Amino acid sequence: MPMVAYFLISILAIAAPGTYAVQHIVGDSGGWTNSGDYTTWAASKTFNVGDTLLFNYGSSHGVDSLSKADYDNCDSTNAINSYTGGATTIKLTQPGPMYFACPSFGHCSLGMKMTIKVVTQSTNSPTTTTTPSSGNNLSPPSSTTPSTPATSSPTDEAGSTGGTSMVVVGLSMILAPMVVFMC
Repeated sequence: MPMVAYFLISILAIAAPGTYAVQHIVGDSGGWTNSGDYTTWAASKTFNVGDTLLFNYGSSHGVDSLSKADYDNCDSTNAINSYTGGATTIKLTQPGPMYFACPSFGHCSLGMKMTIKVVTQSTNSPTTTTTPSSGNNLSPPSSTTPSTPATSSPTDEAGSTGGTSMVVVGLSMILAPMVVFMC
């Protein structure tokens, strides 16, 4: 029995760090605005299935989820999903590219648009962004409505929960031998 307890705790210690969902605040403290550099911002992040995007923006903006063709042409008339209200949380439910733009006239063509690539969650995903190939249209994210910001695990500037993960691993390594000796 003690070996089973030690084995289970060890497995949890190894698996736990990769299971945290991250809330990415689009544009960080700058938010979703005309002056953001969303290509550079997205390139510095790894977006995993289960993570969320939080768009914070003023009343003159919105967020549209678009197909690749509509994104390339800054055309929001056929948006997959449209959001308004100042704060929009979108859950990333499937791997692949996703395309977002502000639907306000002229904002997309001035750079208020963003492409991300969502990957299947992995404990050692590299933080890279690739340019999606043409012709890939995505299904819309699961019904997501504008909402207030949700609470999430603390993250560092790169969106990593590394500090929290290290605490889980450390505690597991301390508690595992204690459980073994108690059994």
